Amino acid sequence: MTAARATAAALALGACAVLSACGGDGGGAGRPELSVSGAYIPQPPMADMAAGYLTVRNTGRAADTLTAVTSPLSRDVTLHTTTGTRMRQVGSLPVPADGELRLAGGGSHLMFAGLAHRPEVGEKIRLTLRFAVSAPLTVTVPVQPLTYRPGG
Repeated sequence: MTAARATAAALALGACAVLSACGGDGGGAGRPELSVSGAYIPQPPMADMAAGYLTVRNTGRAADTLTAVTSPLSRDVTLHTTTGTRMRQVGSLPVPADGELRLAGGGSHLMFAGLAHRPEVGEKIRLTLRFAVSAPLTVTVPVQPLTYRPGG
């Protein structure tokens, strides 16, 4: 093979690699595009424990996973699921592509243990959500009355 042909072949191979990395949807691949809405913390009836609810919307073509939540309110924020009457702690929660992860009463939710203080109605609590793929999202969450029901 001549030097000119070898150079042409190398350039063609490199161009194919660049196009496949940048072009199309990569066979369904893409990036998650996350946003948070409807977040709130009901004022806890106890001074040492609280719950949190929110929706993570993913308008991207790739799924992601909520892996952790941190907050100045508590050094121990955990993810939980509820099936029937059984609540259990989990290490992560899926955020489907072009879908949402809904944390709501009676279902998946956040638990805050060992509170730094008992939050009051109207107070704003900062949460940082961490994901397997996406950059962390920081949101400010209002404390609502214990009887608050979104959309109600």
